[in-house]
Amino acid sequence: MVDISFIIVNWNTRNILINCIDSIYQTVKGIDFEICVVDNNSNDGSQEAIRKHFPNVTLIENSSNTGFGYANNQALKIMKGRFSVHLNSDTILQEEAIKNLLNFMKGYSSTGLCGVQLLNEDGSKQNSIDNFPSLETELLNKSILRLLFPHTYPSKSKNINKPIEVDSVIGACIMVRKEAIDEVGIFDEDYFFFLEETDWCFRMKKSGWKVYHFPGAKVLHLAGHSKKKVPWQAQIEYYRSLYLFFKKNRGLGSYITLRILKPIKVFISLILNFLANLILLFQNERQRNKLVRYYKLFIWHLLFCPDTMGIRN
Repeated sequence: MVDISFIIVNWNTRNILINCIDSIYQTVKGIDFEICVVDNNSNDGSQEAIRKHFPNVTLIENSSNTGFGYANNQALKIMKGRFSVHLNSDTILQEEAIKNLLNFMKGYSSTGLCGVQLLNEDGSKQNSIDNFPSLETELLNKSILRLLFPHTYPSKSKNINKPIEVDSVIGACIMVRKEAIDEVGIFDEDYFFFLEETDWCFRMKKSGWKVYHFPGAKVLHLAGHSKKKVPWQAQIEYYRSLYLFFKKNRGLGSYITLRILKPIKVFISLILNFLANLILLFQNERQRNKLVRYYKLFIWHLLFCPDTMGIRN
């Protein structure tokens, strides 16, 4: 058994995928590891690039976009590591990030899953911690909640210099203990894209395992290259996953409340964005893109959230 099984799911991100794998080989020293890339039917030459540049990497090639959770599970079922490390293809490991993270996990045996401090390209901090979705986080402004209640809703503005137990972590780079996986189970494949790791954290904590944020491991996160290719489709998938999380984990009352009030919030956002575009004479590209996303999201709700809209189709 090796120490770590690195698992990367790829969908049309060839160039940054190569950089991500390079960062593993460049920064992970003195640790036995394997790398598995699961490709969800990319059409940008990703598979050929892996075979050419990294012949030792295990490559699983899917004939369709199977979703993030399903693809991760394909690798989890064959992993040989005592720990799995799940990396987004748009991440770059920094020196000793994995070494520090592994030492922490070995020292805290009750921790089932641990996340890192994610950084922007300029070195500034990204939000790496998240609360479990609730009616408060989804119907109110999360930024205001973080400002008013920083202990309950931690953010990147809080100076965290030691490991802390949290609800959930951003899944761009997480380390997971094999024993916890064996007890809790693998990713829930009902989620296609978004909130898979949030649901995993929820189940980990429900089973008695701890979830930690470890700021001593730093990882660059270029953020969202796959979803930038399909912005409004990705937004729909996020809402689909959000409703699924509530249905599975928050009770019938909260689920129904969210399904009634969230579309109203989307409609209000659509109107406000239309007015903002009107004021700007539709000259601001970013604002126009936001309008398109809210319009598509509103139409999706109006059509009773059909499966035919989103990334998978």
